[in-house]
Amino acid sequence: MAEITNRSIDAVDQRILQALQEDGRLTATDLAERVGITTSPCLRRLRILEDAGIIRGYTALVDQTKIGLPISVFISIKLERQSEEAMERFETAVRRCPEVLECYLMTGPRDYLLRVVAKDLNDYEDFVKGTLTRISGIANIESSFALGQVKHSNSLPIQAS
Repeated sequence: MAEITNRSIDAVDQRILQALQEDGRLTATDLAERVGITTSPCLRRLRILEDAGIIRGYTALVDQTKIGLPISVFISIKLERQSEEAMERFETAVRRCPEVLECYLMTGPRDYLLRVVAKDLNDYEDFVKGTLTRISGIANIESSFALGQVKHSNSLPIQAS
C-alpha cells in the first residue's frame, strides 16, 4: 500500500479523519456515505491511514465524572536535575500511574505538566503522598485544581494540503 504523509492527505482523507473523530463507531458503509465515496475505496483509504499510523487506534470516551473521578488536577513538576537518567526515571514511573492521564515534557520553569484525575481530595492526597513523592529526583510539586472544563476536544483541526 502507498505510504501516506501529512503532506499527502487529500480532501477525501481529511473528510474520513474528520468523520471518524466525530464518531469512531461509524460502519464502513456509513463512513463512505458521509465522505462521499463508495465503500471499497473508503476501506482502502482507511487501511492506508491506519498502516501509516495516522489513525493510531479507536477508543471510547468515558465521562470521568460519571465513573466517580470528578477531580482534575494539573501538576507542575520540577526535577532536581534535568539529566537524561533523571528524566527517564521520572517518565518510566509516571507511565505506571493510572491516575496520570497526560504527561508533557515542558519548557520554562517546570520540567513536566501532568493531568491527574481523582475521586476526591483524599484520593488525590493519597496519590501525591503514596506515589508522586516516592519518585526519586523530584524537587518541587505544584498542584492546580480545575474548577470546571470550558472546552475539551479530541478532534484535531485537519486540513488537506
